[in-house]
Amino acid sequence: MAHRSRFVSNTMSQRIFFAHANGFPAGTYRKLFGALAPEYRVIHLDQHGHDPRFPVDDNWENLVDELVERLAALGEPVWGVGHSFGGMLHYHTALQRPELYRGVVMLDSPMPTWLDQAIIWTAKRFGFIDRLTPAGRTLGRRERFSDTEEAREYFVGKPLFRTFDPDCLDAYIEHGMVTSEQGVRLRFDPETEIRIYRSVPHVTPGWPHALKIPLAVVRGEKSGVVLPHHVYLARLMAHGEMHTLPGGHMFPLEHPYETANLLKRLFHRWSESPAVQRGVA
Repeated sequence: MAHRSRFVSNTMSQRIFFAHANGFPAGTYRKLFGALAPEYRVIHLDQHGHDPRFPVDDNWENLVDELVERLAALGEPVWGVGHSFGGMLHYHTALQRPELYRGVVMLDSPMPTWLDQAIIWTAKRFGFIDRLTPAGRTLGRRERFSDTEEAREYFVGKPLFRTFDPDCLDAYIEHGMVTSEQGVRLRFDPETEIRIYRSVPHVTPGWPHALKIPLAVVRGEKSGVVLPHHVYLARLMAHGEMHTLPGGHMFPLEHPYETANLLKRLFHRWSESPAVQRGVA
């Protein structure tokens, strides 16, 4: 098949821990996960931020602890892949616990610089964080529908969803909705989604240049999320690199096969690199 990678492992499938974008349960990405098989087995939390033991707090400290708990329980390092919020979550976790990872890929996730963090802190302090993040667009968003068909018609009309791969849109309707007394409602708690946006980190738990595992930032060609200074920071890292794929901020759900093939190429190259394996520049 055209979308299959030429890199086929003769050993047991390697594990990827995938972290989803804010508001998009992990099941939404099932087409991407399927395209990574059988060489890679994807594991994930279905919804970050919904475990009462790890409530959303400022700078996502509890969310990092939640991810650390899951990764540490695996007993061996994994490939960390995250989309948007999920990529930033892996990045912060890797800065604290790099031994939990073989490498990290951030799918249209920015690597905030000190200036970015100062702006975020200021926005929190003076109450305009909702204008700096998508929180403002999330407030008042429709949450309930009479049935899944009405939900589908609603989302198809929204710019964010208009270019989704049809199978990925189906997966979002299936995994992003739950039955309610009035029909169906969003599965991802809207208040949790807003808290995640409002608590975006204004501190970095470590020095990025000291991170020796490989890290790639992949930006969407039409996205404005990953900016030139984020790219510069990534390239200053010992094994940092930058890539671009077609699509916008939601490119993993617009072009899942292309995303899977890039991930396979990265992981294959990193696995074969003696410098990466030794953790040296």
